[in-house]
Amino acid sequence: MSNSSSHNPQAISFDTALARMIDHTLLKPEATGAQIEQLCREARQFGFASVCVNPCYVSLCADRLRGTTVKVCTVIGFPLGAASPNTKAFETGRAIQDGAQEVDMVINVGMLKTGNDAYVERDIRSVVSVAKRSGVATKVIIETSLLSDDEKKRACLLAKTGGGDFIKTSTGFAKGGATVEDVALIRKIVGPSMGVKASGGIRTREDALALIASGANRLGTSASVHIVTEWKDPASSIHEGNHSP
Repeated sequence: MSNSSSHNPQAISFDTALARMIDHTLLKPEATGAQIEQLCREARQFGFASVCVNPCYVSLCADRLRGTTVKVCTVIGFPLGAASPNTKAFETGRAIQDGAQEVDMVINVGMLKTGNDAYVERDIRSVVSVAKRSGVATKVIIETSLLSDDEKKRACLLAKTGGGDFIKTSTGFAKGGATVEDVALIRKIVGPSMGVKASGGIRTREDALALIASGANRLGTSASVHIVTEWKDPASSIHEGNHSP
């Protein structure tokens, strides 16, 4: 975790437009309360879109980020996606009660690979229906590294018909993360009507810009501070509004 927030914010040059596209993420099982507090301080300083944390830390983040533009995002059915739809719905409701403003839910990958698309859509709707009642956005994690291109297409279409607001590539806990090829494929499938969140293995500004150029309009990364403060070529600026859902 970066200690950049200990510096004078005015002394740090960073890309504010890029920061507004990043979910500042800490989902490690060993994450401590002190590390989550640091995550919130960095998110406030750099103006990230959200902090993305495990459900047990939602209330802490909601308290620390109250009155700021930084949202609290949490994960549902994470990281395997194998919990029942009812369990995911309950988890979503509890997270929203604790202060979550966005939820990133993992689809049931096994059911998708089995061909049980009706189950997968019901699984997605179970979370979306609870989230929408509170005006909370749902990002649907399809775990691209475990899927064939045909399965990726089916997963995206099921997320779309299930009412999801974003497709998210990865949990970061499987065998691979976001790729420009997968992001481009997802954007082609869902068009401009949904958001696309690239997540997993994003470590540099170059990574971030490549994923945005391929169609992502949100990034999930734990290397957020490095990415937005990394030296940048003035010609490689971020123009918000591209690929907006």
